[in-house]
Amino acid sequence: MPQIRQLFDADWPKAWEVIEPVFRDGETYPYPRDITMDDAYDIWVSVPSKTFLAVDGAGSIVGTYYLKPNQPGQGSHVCNCGYIVSPEARGLGIASAMCQHSQREAIAEGFRAMQYNLVVATNTGAIRLWQKLGFDIAGTLPHAFDHPQSGFVDAHIMYKQLV
Repeated sequence: MPQIRQLFDADWPKAWEVIEPVFRDGETYPYPRDITMDDAYDIWVSVPSKTFLAVDGAGSIVGTYYLKPNQPGQGSHVCNCGYIVSPEARGLGIASAMCQHSQREAIAEGFRAMQYNLVVATNTGAIRLWQKLGFDIAGTLPHAFDHPQSGFVDAHIMYKQLV
């Protein structure tokens, strides 16, 4: 299993190498496919409360996730996360390890629940994993995501009570 640790600014160029292909392919995140490295830094590192890396035994970054309040004020007890696993590390349990880690971190930070706002319906592997880890589909947004190959597809809101 990977070591999961907080991301430091010096890690960003290598983390971007993992994030960039996912943002560019446009299949799972709604960010502009031509997003700049600086704008991605703001989204993935500056805005979240914390950002983490999954690092393999050789020291290579194999995944990353962020943790942040889903809403301000009266909604700030619910957190939101985003996860990315490098293509070469998919299927090795990295996403599962990061999700479990994020839940422990969320509880330690005082969050009471976790919500994923836009899980693209074509991302069946992620949906299956999140459900296996206790998340429910709280709602489906018809045609809410413009998928580059499939056109307008549904997106799910997924939710899990933590405490």
